[in-house]
Amino acid sequence: MARVCQLTGKRTQSGNNVSHANNKTKRKFYPNLKRKRFFMESTGEWVDMKVSTSAIRTINKIGFEAALDKALAKGTFSF
Repeated sequence: MARVCQLTGKRTQSGNNVSHANNKTKRKFYPNLKRKRFFMESTGEWVDMKVSTSAIRTINKIGFEAALDKALAKGTFSF
């Protein structure tokens, strides 16, 4: 399964390790993803999602359904 946030679309980024001698080797930056269950009040069911910790903070602030609507409008939501 890919390391992608289902709500924000954050995914693995690539970059370089840079040594003291300025040697560069490829490395990866992984998003901080957690598997979490959210309750959807409109349908009365639980939804399992793999989301980044920053997305969890957003959900705590504005609510799950509002964050879901925002992601759908932005086009980043994937199921």
